[in-house]
Amino acid sequence: MDAAPSPKPTVFLIEECANPSTDFFILPALLASDCTIVRCRHDDVPDRAALTDAIVVFVRYVPTAWARLISACRTNLRALVFFMDDDVLDFAASAGMPLSYRYKLAKLALRQRTWLRREQARLWVSTPYLLEKYATWQPQLVLPTPTAFPEGIRRIFYHGSIATHKAEIRWLRPVLEDVLHKDPQAVFEIIGKKDVFELYRGLPRVTVVHTLKWPAYQAFLAMQERHVGLNPLLDIPFNRSRSYTKFFDITRCGAVGVYSPDSTCAAVVEHQQHGLVVEADPAAWAAAILSLTQNDALRQRLWRNAQAKLLALTVAAQSHYADLLTHCHTDTHGD
Repeated sequence: MDAAPSPKPTVFLIEECANPSTDFFILPALLASDCTIVRCRHDDVPDRAALTDAIVVFVRYVPTAWARLISACRTNLRALVFFMDDDVLDFAASAGMPLSYRYKLAKLALRQRTWLRREQARLWVSTPYLLEKYATWQPQLVLPTPTAFPEGIRRIFYHGSIATHKAEIRWLRPVLEDVLHKDPQAVFEIIGKKDVFELYRGLPRVTVVHTLKWPAYQAFLAMQERHVGLNPLLDIPFNRSRSYTKFFDITRCGAVGVYSPDSTCAAVVEHQQHGLVVEADPAAWAAAILSLTQNDALRQRLWRNAQAKLLALTVAAQSHYADLLTHCHTDTHGD
């Protein structure tokens, strides 16, 4: 009588954060085996009992808390694996790298080299070079698989300058936290420097673009499709002199805008016709943004209307330019 097949193992995948090493190498390999995958960050340490008959895979690094846990229950594991796609177990290999990065490698990888051998970890590597260099470990080669880009991405952006819109950048932070939590297809793009990066670093799918000169910014706007543009203007004296040019930028790059009331943009944008005009309430702004990211028909209708409005404003401006020149030609100065 044939023995019953072994049940599919549970694999605890230990990674510092979402990263290309996991996505290119480890996830495809694990998914091909049809196992149960539990992804853990370095500080997600389970109860010892949860690891019984499990496979534990460390991606690049071995955090101390996990090393202690594995040492306490190694005999209960089905297997222990360490994967590296850089030569993180040889300090000399990182010569020339920043000291902070070398310290990280020494702390989370190199320091655990002896521990990995003692605990009889299997070594998985990414290249023939590493396969040959660590031949005494009897490593296994893991081939990469290309990752698929996320589908249905909706790009939200705010391009206010940190020099003049620090208040709006801070105001938008909880708004985007709500939106990005509720819509996994939403991504956010904002312009700024280190302070903006630090403010938004805890949010997923946020890109902080370094401040651009005007010609570079114009080229940047034309490079990618965008879906929702944000133009919050808080009621401060500096904002009262603003024109409605942000309506131009938002519409030209294919997006529909969410605008503050009593602003110059709101003077040319009719709510639910050319965009959305929303009171300065974070929950209301989050709901407005989500209505655009999650309703393509609504967004496309508003954008077509916004294009028509942009054309009408262009025609009006050109007529005004002719009047300006006429006044210049007839201007006289008295004594």
